[in-house]
Amino acid sequence: MIELIGTNAGLVWNALNEGGRTSVKDLKKVTKIKAEKDLYAAFGWLAKEGKLAFEEVDGDIFVSLI
Repeated sequence: MIELIGTNAGLVWNALNEGGRTSVKDLKKVTKIKAEKDLYAAFGWLAKEGKLAFEEVDGDIFVSLI
């Protein structure tokens, strides 16, 4: 499970590095991570490392690299 979270964290990081600030909804599509729990686990991994910023705009959550 830890390996899957790390792999997904890499997918998220790469998508944000290439595309910049992205909504959670679009990030799920871009990374092709199917389960929301897997996406949020990847967010937790990167957030713990101090690499993510989150922002809520009109009910949508956006994620970006710090």
